[in-house]
Amino acid sequence: MIAVLVNGFTVIAGSLIGLLLYKKIRDDIKRVVYISSGMVSVVIGMQMAFETKRILYVVISLFLGGVVGTLLDIEGWILSFGHFLEKHFSKKSSDIEEEKTFAKGFLNASVLFCVGAMTILGAFKAGAEHNYDLLLMKSVMDGFMAIMFSAAMGIGVMFSVITILVYEGGLTLAAAWIGPAIGTAGLAEISGLGGILVIMIGLNLLKLKDIKTANFLPGLIFVVLFTLAEPLFRGYLPL
Repeated sequence: MIAVLVNGFTVIAGSLIGLLLYKKIRDDIKRVVYISSGMVSVVIGMQMAFETKRILYVVISLFLGGVVGTLLDIEGWILSFGHFLEKHFSKKSSDIEEEKTFAKGFLNASVLFCVGAMTILGAFKAGAEHNYDLLLMKSVMDGFMAIMFSAAMGIGVMFSVITILVYEGGLTLAAAWIGPAIGTAGLAEISGLGGILVIMIGLNLLKLKDIKTANFLPGLIFVVLFTLAEPLFRGYLPL
């Protein structure tokens, strides 16, 4: 769990640095930070998305995951939790837009820091092999992204450390039996679908589209299920 704690620390440290900028930069400069964060998210997402080897799995999983996530209103639940955190741990604000920014910062950072294959593979290696290299590398990257995100969206980004500790920590503890089941093929498809979700975050930050990214998170489960079931229907689909 040491690497998970390091990851949490770098996100907190990066967020604190970003917060020093958040209150001091002009609105037009803040807009530049939004654009920079959005473009970086799109580039990272594209790199991840191209790792897929089974694009059909990703397409179907994205569709099914989006339908299920919309029915469950996953984004609404996460945003509600963000509002809860804002209410209890952040100073009171009468600015409705400020409250929305807090929750959106928490949501976007949580998705960004947790959907990648590096998170899952790093957690597996840390838990099963006691190899912390990937998670430590991810920690450095997350720290820099936390600076950019918190400079654009404020303190809500820092609270994404809760998601990291619960999700990444849980994967690390469960690595011994989850890792072998997913395998390398599953990780590639997780990365592919996760990359699309990160691109969605980028489009939101660029204000090109208002996408409820978290509603597509169930797609990660579907893409793993398709990968695991591949031996059963190999030869029936154009893979």
